[in-house]
Amino acid sequence: MKWYGTRFWEGYRVPPMNEVKETIPKLEGYNCFACGTANPIGLNLHFYLLGEYLCSDITLGKNYEGWENMAHGGIVSTLLDEVMSWAVIYFKRIFFVTRSMKIKYIKPVPLYTELTAKARMIEEKKGRLFQVGGLIQDQDKNTLARGDAIFARLSDKELYLVPEKLKRDMENLFRRF
Repeated sequence: MKWYGTRFWEGYRVPPMNEVKETIPKLEGYNCFACGTANPIGLNLHFYLLGEYLCSDITLGKNYEGWENMAHGGIVSTLLDEVMSWAVIYFKRIFFVTRSMKIKYIKPVPLYTELTAKARMIEEKKGRLFQVGGLIQDQDKNTLARGDAIFARLSDKELYLVPEKLKRDMENLFRRF
């Protein structure tokens, strides 16, 4: 089984225009930098399903700048990690952590431009490891960055790190999908 080097984007297809965006519910009141609603400096990402892809649209402003008029590479990495994470949340409904991630920065990611981050499940190994691929594209469907990540399911023993309220809230969220 080849995890890294898998060229998931070769099979990538742009969903037909008639596919409907299905909004994905998320938790309210949490402080996650990428998707939290309680973080005043966070990205506050919202997600939707489009065919086999979990997606998020965002326009980055000056607070996320690296070089002038370009998104910071760490923000690009965060976008990819988060959209790929939400693919695991939605499609697998499990507690997990990012085990590893590779990113290819293809073109500068501009500020003040609508971007779409999208991800899809690639492969599962023994119900514990999940490979996911992700892309960030501009409005013209130019791929600006792509990522490939491995996520590891948290065992029952490892779940002690997750606060009980968050566990309950996530389990309720899983039932809403």
